[in-house]
Amino acid sequence: MKLAFTTLGCPRWDLDTMIDYAVENGFQGIDFRGFQGEMDIFRLPAFSTRREETKQKFDQAGLEIPCFSSSVRLYTTSEEQCRDYLEELKEYGKLCRFFHTPYIRVFGGIIGDTPREQALDIVENNLKKMLAIAEEYQVTLLLETHDDWTSCNYVAEILQRARSPYLKVLWDIHHPYRIAGEAPEKTWETLGRYIRYTHWKDSYGYMANQKGYQLCLMGEGDVPLQHICRLLEEKGFEGYYTLEWEKVWWPDIEEPEVAIPQYAAFMKSIG
Repeated sequence: MKLAFTTLGCPRWDLDTMIDYAVENGFQGIDFRGFQGEMDIFRLPAFSTRREETKQKFDQAGLEIPCFSSSVRLYTTSEEQCRDYLEELKEYGKLCRFFHTPYIRVFGGIIGDTPREQALDIVENNLKKMLAIAEEYQVTLLLETHDDWTSCNYVAEILQRARSPYLKVLWDIHHPYRIAGEAPEKTWETLGRYIRYTHWKDSYGYMANQKGYQLCLMGEGDVPLQHICRLLEEKGFEGYYTLEWEKVWWPDIEEPEVAIPQYAAFMKSIG
């Protein structure tokens, strides 16, 4: 079982602290979703003028960057925003090439009142341009089960339209189960052949906030984590099991000093 955590969970940590915690707790990778207050990490010295130093630190620690988690959305009706997303993909493509990272995470996006068929047409058109960049940099885009594309059937529709080896799936094991009410077997049956990467979190139903659930430490909620882990093992999944501890969006949840070691210990206990 290959373990990683996203930097979304440790917004105040510097690079050395991230690496130390990863090594001490038996992680194999760190997935970058922002760093030191900047979501577009390619703008930071650590991933531009000093990226060689960053790479040396990862190499010396025996760690990978398995994925760069972008903010790119496939659905947008703004030409300017689409151009911005294409530029963002190019920057992450350059980083993938430099750090030997195979994946860039992308979102489907929020479609609002747009009819789904119309939204699919827009996504298909935008995706053609994005996949051309993925092919140029020989990197795979991972569409996350998230936002208005949480249901496995909606994700499958995009995959069928794209028909590209450069588009696969990131299974956030929480969202389809918690938000779409989808059985893990259904998700795998529909998307399993495309799933290359997973995000992990736990929660329990909680109606006192807008989301209707409360994030918690692994095993303290009611997401069937062990069941999903067993399913992945039975299906021969060889990708990463990555903790997405959303400390940036949920500031009141436990600190990374607690959550990240707890995740590693929990996953080793069920894996």
